[in-house]
Amino acid sequence: MSSQDFFHEKAEESRHNEMVGYVMFLAGSVFFVGGILSALSLNASPSWFLFIPYPANVPQALNLEISFLAVGLFLIVGGIASGLHFYRDRSMYMQELFKAKDADSLMKDFRAKNDFKAKNAPAKRNGKSKPAIS
Repeated sequence: MSSQDFFHEKAEESRHNEMVGYVMFLAGSVFFVGGILSALSLNASPSWFLFIPYPANVPQALNLEISFLAVGLFLIVGGIASGLHFYRDRSMYMQELFKAKDADSLMKDFRAKNDFKAKNAPAKRNGKSKPAIS
């Protein structure tokens, strides 16, 4: 496997993992909003903590809402963090891919130049040059 193929595969893998991170963010948003809506639907006048409602008189509903909010918040933060992490990985792999392409093109130019010199140079035997046979 060449270095270009390796970095291309790693960039594709990072792109996939980045998309998984964004889907985690969306799932976390759904859980977080679900927790808020469950608190609003279970109680006519919930108590409020900043912008988050909670049912003060129903402990089972409070456990449900806290679990929805905690899972949602965890998925939101984890999704953003993993999306940004894999975005940076992908940009690094793309930079290395371009470096590998440049190195391969330099090697091709070097090989082509040396092949041209080898074909046109006279053959040497025992320190004596021999005329090239065409």
